[in-house]
Formats: sequence, C-alpha cells, structure tokens
Amino acid sequence: MAIFHKLIPKSEKSLRIIIVGAGKIGATLADKLTAEGNNVTIVDKNADRVNRLSTMYDVMGITGNGSSYGTLIEAGIENADLIIAVTDSDELNLLCCTLAKKVGNCASIARVRNPDYTDELSYLRDKLGITMILNPELEAAKEINRIMHFPYALSVNAFARGSVDMIRFKIPAASCLNGMQLTDFQGGDGFDVLVCVVERGNEVIIPNGQFRLMSGDVVSIIAPPRNAYKFFRKIKMSSRRVSSAIIIGGGKTSYHLAKYLCGSGISVKIIEMSLSRCQELSELLPPNVVIVNGDGTDESLLLQEGIEQIGAVIPLTGIDEENILLSLYALRANPDVKVITKINHINFSGVVNALELGSIVYPRYVTAETIRTYVRAKKNSIGSNIETIYRLFDDRVEAIEFKIESDAEYTNVPLRDLSLKNNLLIASVIRGGKSFIPSGTDCIKRGDSVIIVTTHSGFDNIRDILA
Repeated sequence: MAIFHKLIPKSEKSLRIIIVGAGKIGATLADKLTAEGNNVTIVDKNADRVNRLSTMYDVMGITGNGSSYGTLIEAGIENADLIIAVTDSDELNLLCCTLAKKVGNCASIARVRNPDYTDELSYLRDKLGITMILNPELEAAKEINRIMHFPYALSVNAFARGSVDMIRFKIPAASCLNGMQLTDFQGGDGFDVLVCVVERGNEVIIPNGQFRLMSGDVVSIIAPPRNAYKFFRKIKMSSRRVSSAIIIGGGKTSYHLAKYLCGSGISVKIIEMSLSRCQELSELLPPNVVIVNGDGTDESLLLQEGIEQIGAVIPLTGIDEENILLSLYALRANPDVKVITKINHINFSGVVNALELGSIVYPRYVTAETIRTYVRAKKNSIGSNIETIYRLFDDRVEAIEFKIESDAEYTNVPLRDLSLKNNLLIASVIRGGKSFIPSGTDCIKRGDSVIIVTTHSGFDNIRDILA
C-alpha cells in the first residue's frame, strides 16, 4: 500500500474524515472538506487517483480496498469521526460503513445509487446503523422538480423542510423591478419576500435598503412558496407551472424525475437511445410516461416529438457537451421553453454560466453540499445546530439554516441591538411552523429556525454572526 502524507496544521474544530472512493464525488469532497480545515484521508484501489488527489489537496492517501479491515485500520478508522463511502459499488459502500461502525464506531455516510434500493434507504440506514445514505441522482431529481415549480427560476433552494424557498432569477429589461429601491420593494409595493443577494456582473452584493435593482441583475429572494407565487404574479413573471416536459436520456436521474413530475401532473416524454433501457423504463414508470426510442440529439426527432411547443426540456445525458448543445438548441427552437441542464463537471462553471442556459444542476455538487452540511453541523453541538447550508454564486455566498436549541447572548434581544458582522443578513425566522422576515424589533428565540445569508464562510454556530 502506498501512503502519501502532507503535514499541515488543522483547526481545533477539524474532523478526522475518511473518504473511500477517489472518483468525481470523492475528489469534490476532498477539495471542499479540506478547504474547511478538516483532516481528510482518501482511500482507493487506484494508486494513480490516490496520488493525484494527495498531490492536489491537503489529504493523506492510502491505496487499498476500503472494505478491508486492514486498510481501514491503516486509514485511522479507530480514531475517525466520519467515514464517507462513495465508490462505484453500492454494496461496497454499505459494507465499508457497516464495518467502520463496528470497528471505529464513527459516523458514516454511504452513496447508494441503484433505484432498486430507493424505497429501502430508511430501512438500510436504520438496520445497518449508517448515519446517512445519499443517492446523487435522486437528489438531483428533487432539485430539478423544485425548479419546475417556478418557470423563471434559475435555481430553487429549500429550507425548513420546504416551508421556505430561496429563489434565484434574472430581472428582465421591461420589469417593474428595474430601478426600484429596496426600501420601496419592502414598503409601498408590499412584496412579502426579501431580496437577500444580488449578482451584478462579477460582483455579488448583500444589499441594504438603499440598493437599487437593475435589469440584468440576478436576484435571490427568500420567502414561503405561497408568497413567492404571489410575488412572481405581481411583477408579471408568470408563476404558471409547466404542464409538459421532454427528458433527453433515460438514466437514473430521468427515472426519478419522471416519477416526481408525473406525481405533479406534468406530462412527461423520455427520449432514450437504448431499446433495452426503453423497455426497462416502460416497465418501471407509470403508463402515462411516453418512452421514445431514438437519438435525442437528432433535430428531426426532437421536432417530431414537439420540442417547439413543449413546456420544458431537460437534457440528462451522461455527456455535458451534449446537454449544453441540446439546451442551446431547445432555446433557439422554442424561446419560451423552460430549460434545465445537468452538468457533471464543475471546473468551467464560469464559462457555462456565460452561455445563459437557464437553470443548471450539478449532481455531484448537490451531494457534496449535503455532506458538507452534515460535517459543519457535526463540528458544533452547543447552542444551535446547522440544518441546511447552500453555497451560492461560485462559493462566494453561504445561506445557512440554524436551529436555535438553547438561550444564549443572541436570544431574546432585538436584532437592532445585536452587533452583527457586516455583509450578513438575517433573512428569515421560522417559529411555530410559520416563517417571517424579521425587523429590527424582532428577537431570536429558543426553538426558532433562523436563515442567515452572508459572504463570510465557515460559520458553525449562529454565534458566529456576532461581530
């Protein structure tokens, strides 16, 4: 076994984490978790992968079988805080986590992708003692389904189990929001939503009341879904949901998404090249899902299947370039279509964003963010707990949901009397199942969930908002 060491000091809050699997997700996790000061060891059978990641990031690398007792001992499982198994084998991931639980009694996260396990994930988690089981394709399908509820949304992030959404959209040239000052936005016009982030060119701004919106701004608002629907109607950006969709590619994400969309009353058509996969999908999915055996990149086929009239086009092939070209073609063929593009590689996100493809979903980014949320929450267990984290605008903004579990110096004090860090906004408070936009006279109370938006990074406790 080859071992590569990098001895760099860690923070006092760092966790000892073992990642089994040095593929795309493993590499993304190594990057993100070491950047937050954690002590990471990567394990994989492929020595080249291990060598590459241990050279690129501040990690220790071990070449070996992650389900082997000897390999796990060498990786430090007896003193580890968390093991994350993200190999290509679901069964190997489950075995790694089960063995780690027995040997090291650490927390464990397993990636399980086979749809056959979808209905059994809770059972497997409970019976095997695994902390979390993640399915990247299922999580990506959930995100796409949320976006479909708001045709103009570039992205939709859910907080408080879906009771509050952060919705990102671009202000059109003719919008009534063009030139509006945020004091008017919250005042005379009576929009019951909060503008929490604005992206203008290369600048990301957490605005104050004097900020003026402009056409072309990419704006993130936060509100309960019902308020968001009213807001989009009021500014004449239709909130009417899409009624029909073409999914190009019949992979795992397409399977999960088709089930979600059918359940929402959306007419679904899947175009898939493989005849055997078409037959499989026709057996697995409801009978009202139309399965078309053909090449989804064939222009004549797309026209024949109604791309010029369809409500949404969602390219979910395994090739990023195909998905991008299909999205661009769909927008040219049907300017009013809702396009959601799946991209696996995040290295060129700046170039991709410049193409204005509409909504973009990165499945491995979704998975990595879920794991980062858990890791950040595990670092802190006093006073408050992190429920949800989203890293936005190329990691320049964090939106964090904290659950307030006890009284502290920041509770029961009017917000205007708290000394808060700059570039930070208390965007929403959820109390008794109801959310509201807090004013300076409101207080944070025990039992609340509080959503913070900030350009600072690394918050583990709501106490970190204080200057």
